[in-house]
Amino acid sequence: MIHTFSLHKISDEANFGFSPTEYSKFKFGDEYIAKKFGNHLAEGLIHNLPHLKEFDKPIVVISSPYAFIPTATFALKNQFTFTLNRWLVENKMKVIQEAKVQRTVTYKEDYGELNAQQRFDLIKNDTFHIDKDFLKGKILFFLDDIRITGSHEMMIKKMLEAFQLSNETYLLYFAELVNKDIHPNIENYLNYYAVKSIFDLNTIIKSNHFAINTRIVKYILNSEPVLFNLFIQEQTENFISLLYDMAIGNEYHTIEAYQQNLHYLKTLLQEYHKIS
Repeated sequence: MIHTFSLHKISDEANFGFSPTEYSKFKFGDEYIAKKFGNHLAEGLIHNLPHLKEFDKPIVVISSPYAFIPTATFALKNQFTFTLNRWLVENKMKVIQEAKVQRTVTYKEDYGELNAQQRFDLIKNDTFHIDKDFLKGKILFFLDDIRITGSHEMMIKKMLEAFQLSNETYLLYFAELVNKDIHPNIENYLNYYAVKSIFDLNTIIKSNHFAINTRIVKYILNSEPVLFNLFIQEQTENFISLLYDMAIGNEYHTIEAYQQNLHYLKTLLQEYHKIS
């Protein structure tokens, strides 16, 4: 009952089928590119899943698991849903419903630089939760941006088994590593292709198409305090407030490595409040 679809198959370290620069910016919050990727994924699915027209049950789209701060996939999911909804309506089918997978564990490690075993060890104690009753009798579309080792996929399957969900399920990816001779840290190569320092984030944040996500929050908070302070001084009060609120919402204030930079944010916000 579980099917897998990926739009791009990565078999060559030099040719991905998509722009590494765009992918990197997408991972750090460029919503314009997220919309582009989501649109392409929906169109690819429609083209490669001919029996989609025969679906007689509601489709539920579920983005990659998160606690408080959405992942980059969440922005991709939005456009995927818009594009697919238009096609469904044109074919006189029911529009998409949505659900969320709640996760409980927060960690500072950069997932993209780990090998398969390290990835499994990192997330094996994580807990995924979903509304079982809402999903009854529906077709499930789980979205993620990239499949590297399948660790997250394994956790999704474990969750489905734990909640005794036997729904017809599709695991959908923008890209998938299919050449097992390529090290999993190819993901980090893609993630940071266009972001070599914290200051490379300015063009993304200050654009009119920025969507905050877990990656950019963790990357900023994990920066060296001197660089962090210089970077934050260039940001607006609205962004500083958003960064701080998202961080504490994800309980990043409990992670020692982030506490100094978070304290600086808190001090700045208190000063802004006094001035106002």
